[in-house]
Amino acid sequence: MSKSKAPEFRPNDYVVYPAHGVGQIMSIEEQEIAGLKLELFVISFEKDKMTLRVPTNKAAEAGLRSLSTPDVISQAMATLKGKAKVKRAMWSRRAQEYEQKINSGDLIAIAEVVRDLHRADDQREQSYSERQLYEAALERLTREVAAVTDGDENAAAKKVDDVLMSRAAAA
Repeated sequence: MSKSKAPEFRPNDYVVYPAHGVGQIMSIEEQEIAGLKLELFVISFEKDKMTLRVPTNKAAEAGLRSLSTPDVISQAMATLKGKAKVKRAMWSRRAQEYEQKINSGDLIAIAEVVRDLHRADDQREQSYSERQLYEAALERLTREVAAVTDGDENAAAKKVDDVLMSRAAAA
């Protein structure tokens, strides 16, 4: 197995892993697995109390990426302000699409899910599965906004909530 180019991530960098959201690279270690020496990123997801090891040469394939830029955060916030687009498909099909968007790791797609599933107080109740998807998307969005801005999740949650509330007021 040939050595690929040097990994673009370093210990202590915050990264986004599509299926789990924002994590921090704790170290880069070498392990022997099935007789092969592998270089691995050790990524810690503090909130989930989980550690993930991703081979450095498979990081791009796995969708590991750097945190979004402030520009992308602004685009995500603008997406939240938009009008909810609810397709007339069956719920199971829509839920599947939302799940894919959340696990894509694409912040704009995650913002679309938050926008589409957000309910103002005067709107009908959400089903359990709708609420689960909404909360998962909201958590991913706020964690990344927090990591990019100043690391304060409460401030990030308030910022996202303010945008959603301003949209509800405008409607």
